[in-house]
Amino acid sequence: MVPLKRRKVSSNVGNNDPEAPNKFPQVVLFLLERKMGASRRAFLSQLGRRKGFQVEEVFSESVTHVVSENNSGLEVRTWLDSQGRGQGRTPVHLLDISWYTESMRAGLPVQILDTHKLQEQRTDEAEVVVFCVPSYACQRRTTLENHNTILTDALSLLAENAELSDQEGRGVAFRRAAAVLKALPRAVTGVTQLRGLPCLGEHSLRVIKDILETGASAEVESTKQSERYKALKVLTGVFGVGPKTAERWIRERIHTLQQLQDSGHTLNRAQQAGLQHYDDLNQPVAKAEADAIAEVVERAVVSVSPGAQVTLTGGFRRGKPTGHDVDFLITHPEEGREDGLMSKVVSWLESQGFLLYQKTTRNSYLESKDGPARPASNMDRFERCFSIFKLHEDEGRGTGHPGTPTGNTAAANTGSLGDSDSRSQIRGGEQRLLVSGEDGGPEETKPAGHRPWRAVRVDLVVSPISQFAFALLGWTGSKLFERELRRWAGHEKSMSLSSHALYDNKQSRYLRATSEQEIFAHLGLEFVPPSERNA
Repeated sequence: MVPLKRRKVSSNVGNNDPEAPNKFPQVVLFLLERKMGASRRAFLSQLGRRKGFQVEEVFSESVTHVVSENNSGLEVRTWLDSQGRGQGRTPVHLLDISWYTESMRAGLPVQILDTHKLQEQRTDEAEVVVFCVPSYACQRRTTLENHNTILTDALSLLAENAELSDQEGRGVAFRRAAAVLKALPRAVTGVTQLRGLPCLGEHSLRVIKDILETGASAEVESTKQSERYKALKVLTGVFGVGPKTAERWIRERIHTLQQLQDSGHTLNRAQQAGLQHYDDLNQPVAKAEADAIAEVVERAVVSVSPGAQVTLTGGFRRGKPTGHDVDFLITHPEEGREDGLMSKVVSWLESQGFLLYQKTTRNSYLESKDGPARPASNMDRFERCFSIFKLHEDEGRGTGHPGTPTGNTAAANTGSLGDSDSRSQIRGGEQRLLVSGEDGGPEETKPAGHRPWRAVRVDLVVSPISQFAFALLGWTGSKLFERELRRWAGHEKSMSLSSHALYDNKQSRYLRATSEQEIFAHLGLEFVPPSERNA
């Protein structure tokens, strides 16, 4: 059988040469991604280069024409000032996308008309103070002093609702908008102050405008009152229950904890423990309580591995007075000595009656095998123990003796709602615990809040010392700050950053670090201390 010949494709149709020579050296273009989008910007940039235009990927002093889409002149001018190209520098043409598209059709730079120029409204500077912040949250210093709490709380609620609805992209957009407002040096009084700021899309600006003008956002208030939102909040408040499981239960008309109990659903161990200790786990953890748990964890670690180190991470390391859980990073200064450490620590805590529930996962990260590629999710792969910790109230106030819990250890360690010795009952919104007496019968039922101890979510993570700096950076947060660090590394530096390592894709090698400062230096960023990472 004679093979078919492949038909030749003409190479001169549409001038598809991606490396067409620069026909107009006096014109250097830069397309502003803001509101245009990355994919559209990439397409238009490639089109321009095929037509013989010089289109820069990164803004520089050589740029003569800045092209944008759906931006005002003031927005682009503010952005330009943030790039250090403001007054006293070579003037730059600020042009609408219409000039660019007309030039593409003509195959040469068309004459700049008034209709092509971005209109700039001159405003008295004494009347309006316009803010300016860097594009990435990891470039900003965000303390706990938030001057725009009402605005950021509203955007955070919309972000949470989007995340609970499995709309991650929408949630991230609201989180980034809230992070910008958190970094501002004073309260926002009008939307005109926000012109040109990054990460503030039309939706976020509409919510901000409503609050500034009327004191509230109809969308936010409607979300708060939504039965679906309230049900998702309640159900995902159960440790071990994610949005997808909660959504499935809602479709089965399960909206409350009582309905969940009455449904007869078989819960896994984590969910059983989460339901049993629901009230405790949904109350904030104070710094004093975190410190008390830290003393216990340090005692456990030192008991099984002298020389090992324990670091309190998460929001508490960033200076927050309260948190939802307590995270610890454990390592040993000698590489390899951390092997087997987690199981020994967990055994010690269990023997002392401190663990109400625990699940340990093994370290699944192998640099030689996994290489620089980021894992499928943002979860790292260290050896980790997810636990519910039993904290005696005297210890939480700093008056107890860590390592000597009181109460019935066997009863405290039961994690199943179905156990005959210990089970959780939630009636009328109050959790009550039934504990068996010495004769096997139930003792007097007392509200959970009256117990001499409370349950606290605690995560223990073990890291090799060679990865400790990256693990410490990743586990300190905030979540958005870390996301932005990874985005900066990938987009601006062609690097891959995780809680395990930093890989330079251009040099095809790992960049080692023994401190957070070294990681920031590798990334070309000014070091931001933990207390200023509250994005």
